[in-house]
Amino acid sequence: MDAKDILGLPKNSFPTAQEKKPRPSKDSQRKPDGVSREVYALIGGMAPLMPSIEVSHLKKRPNSEKEKITWQWLPFTSSARTDSLQLYHWVRVVNGVPPTGDYSFAKYNKSVDVLRYTDEEYEKHLIDPMWSKEETDQLFDLCERFDLRFIVIADRFPSSRSVEELKSRYYSVTRSLLIARAPSASDVSGHPLVKEPYNMVHEIERKCALSAVLSQTKQQERRDAEILAEAKRIMESRMASKSAEDAEMPLNPTGNETEKATAPAESVSPSTNIHPSSSTAAPATATTESASTPASLRMLRVYLRTHVLDQMVQAASSTAGLRTIKRVDQTLQDLGVHVKPKVPTKAVCAEHLELRKEILTLLNLQKQLQNKEAEASANRDSSYAEAPSTPKRTYRGDVDRAFVPDSVGFGGERVGKRDHKRKASGRFIDAPPSPPQSKRPRKLKASD
Repeated sequence: MDAKDILGLPKNSFPTAQEKKPRPSKDSQRKPDGVSREVYALIGGMAPLMPSIEVSHLKKRPNSEKEKITWQWLPFTSSARTDSLQLYHWVRVVNGVPPTGDYSFAKYNKSVDVLRYTDEEYEKHLIDPMWSKEETDQLFDLCERFDLRFIVIADRFPSSRSVEELKSRYYSVTRSLLIARAPSASDVSGHPLVKEPYNMVHEIERKCALSAVLSQTKQQERRDAEILAEAKRIMESRMASKSAEDAEMPLNPTGNETEKATAPAESVSPSTNIHPSSSTAAPATATTESASTPASLRMLRVYLRTHVLDQMVQAASSTAGLRTIKRVDQTLQDLGVHVKPKVPTKAVCAEHLELRKEILTLLNLQKQLQNKEAEASANRDSSYAEAPSTPKRTYRGDVDRAFVPDSVGFGGERVGKRDHKRKASGRFIDAPPSPPQSKRPRKLKASD
């Protein structure tokens, strides 16, 4: 059955319209091995995309007459065990001959050769005030039993010791034994334990740093990525500007040397005002650092120091207002100091922060001084207002007049403040009173 039989079409629909074509040869019409007739009819005898593979080789069946395979439940022993325990398992038996040899999984049993020490070696080379001999013996027994799986050893150890302490003690004892038993130090110099001794402090710091990285939040990871991207952008921009400057710079051998000699001095100029003694050592240190450190790492360090300096400046100026911070920046500019250091090293950043704190203290003292001066002037003005007025002379014609206090007006109203406004300045208050004027005689009119 082919495709036409499936679709219900006649095999020769238009016998008259079709022209007789030459019949292809049998070799071209021959169906390849491993392809069914239906598939070959559907593809129309087209050449395959991939080279044909003899399927007969893939479908080769074992000769059942030569091999007779059975599965038998047979005993076995393993060389990995020391108790010669005999167990049973299913085994593939060919022609009635069981397999011989060791257990197939015994090769995966790997053990660690743990060095053992004598009492004399312990007393001579292995005494440690932090460890007793009993604890050291227990540690080596557990190391040999659990094949240096220190997490299991720390769980089984009698006293409370950390994994790093157990590792440090084991590797230090083993290293001392290797050096003591070797004929010369050069014989064991290539041993891993002698070449790279275990550092417990470094291991603790490494685990703390790893836990800090693993416990970071998404915001912190995003912030770190932004810092690295910004550092990369700054590095690229500076490298582009430097290449542009190098392209524009004229070729002058003497001038280049002069510029190279003056460039480090200009770069460390902000710090020379603070540490004059370190001005000569700074260019050499910068040159050594630039020679041993890649440019990308130096740029990242500069950016991180600048970022940390900005954070420390914000923390130091958190109690001050915006106007005070601007006054601090203005004071720095007046003193000829950059608001942000050009070379943000650790020493320069520390001195910059110290200078900012001193300027902030100076501004606070100036503000307090202004407040005290304002209070003193206010107290002086109040003392002038409370000074006694000039006594008035009474005359004979005014004896019968009723006495009315100066500070009381009509309706019991206080007029002291109004009188104070009418008074002259202090220098006229202290002046002596003018003499009384005599009454002039009344002129007589003609009618009188």
